[in-house]
Amino acid sequence: MGSCAPTTLNSLGSLKDALSRAATSTSRHISEHPRSLTAAVTMVLAGFGITAFGVAPLTADPGAVPQRLVTENVTPENVQTQLDALEEYELELYRTDLTRSSDTADSLLARLGVSDADAASFLRTDPLARKVLEGRGGKMVRVQTGENGHLSELVARFPAAGNDAATHFNRLRISRSGSTFQAQIEVVPLSAQVKMGSGSIRTSLFAATDDAHLPDAVAMQLADAFSTDIDFRKDLQKGDTFSVVYEALTADGEPITWNGGSGRLLAADFITGDHTYSAVWYQDAQGKGGYYDLNGQSKRRAFLASPVAYSRITSGFAMRMHPILNTWKQHKGVDFGAPTGTPVRAVGDGTVDFAGWQNGYGNMVEIRHSSQRSTLYAHLSRINVKRGEHVDQGETVGAVGMTGWATGPHLHFELKVGGTQQDPMVLAKQSEAITLPPAAKAQFLQMARSIKEQLEVADGMAARTNNYGE
Repeated sequence: MGSCAPTTLNSLGSLKDALSRAATSTSRHISEHPRSLTAAVTMVLAGFGITAFGVAPLTADPGAVPQRLVTENVTPENVQTQLDALEEYELELYRTDLTRSSDTADSLLARLGVSDADAASFLRTDPLARKVLEGRGGKMVRVQTGENGHLSELVARFPAAGNDAATHFNRLRISRSGSTFQAQIEVVPLSAQVKMGSGSIRTSLFAATDDAHLPDAVAMQLADAFSTDIDFRKDLQKGDTFSVVYEALTADGEPITWNGGSGRLLAADFITGDHTYSAVWYQDAQGKGGYYDLNGQSKRRAFLASPVAYSRITSGFAMRMHPILNTWKQHKGVDFGAPTGTPVRAVGDGTVDFAGWQNGYGNMVEIRHSSQRSTLYAHLSRINVKRGEHVDQGETVGAVGMTGWATGPHLHFELKVGGTQQDPMVLAKQSEAITLPPAAKAQFLQMARSIKEQLEVADGMAARTNNYGE
């Protein structure tokens, strides 16, 4: 006795065989009848009904799964109607790039996708608009154009002049009105976003900050903040870690490309061996700022450990063979090897006693810090200060060079006490710390408690980085 029922695939193997046969048949049909396939696709797009179906996930017993066929007619939107709607809107295109020192008005606009002879002419002739191409490259430029490639607006952002460069930027806007252009410029404050970072020492501090993608300016501030705690030339060990909280500066919401793209290092932890050092930036009501540990103890001393960041000692305070005179004599200072042009900073507050040329010293600056103490900076490629001028600790007084009796670019640095040269490296470590007044200390401790939480998050990042590195 027989029965009639719909054909059903009762096993996964049968389903695979069926799909394989169907795929082979479809492939053969496509290769034999490509035109019929094209016609079928065209008919579907023209508005024919489409049958949609769903397949439930396979289970151990496919026969037990309810099966239902769902049919639905889908009518696509008329294509021409959609195109007509798009034509009602004027297309605006935006593009950004950085200027180059070799740029001309034509090359810059061409790179930004602007095809506009009038705009190029305005950039060449207008005194204000010309600032886009003047000076150093690296200006952040954003253009807006229409469908025809003509310039609608150009906005250039670049550093403000003078002392405002660290906190403000210039926004130069060139706008089009009909067939004429107008340029205007304004000085605008930079905005700061707080960021965190961490790293682990493998070879050197600056290699580690590069690996952690920290801006160079932050790395320099990190070295300065811990200069009285750590000798970065001798004390670092593989596996030491650091964590930082710092400002990332933006202009109209865009990360800036100058000043290293960063502002102030706000806080940091440095773990070397069994010691953990912390530094928090604090600025008093008079605008005087410095780094302190979490207990409010100043990390600043009367003298910095080094007048040159990113340097190495090439000759210490000791007897040596003079490189030019070829005689064995006392070297009464410390030589720091660094490339020509590297900034040289005052190691302490003081007044410039001398700024000029002096025989074998070449270009030289001498700063009086007290009635007994003075420092000397020699072989400079340039001098940034004048006699009688007051300088603050860390202020740039010149740049590394090789003027006078020098066989290569370096800074010769001396410290005198009562007119007699002393070892500046020893005296810097023994100099007194700058203390925080009691009223300011209470305010600092309140601030330090909140920033410690951020440091703990960054410390966790550093620990994971160190473990992954191992």
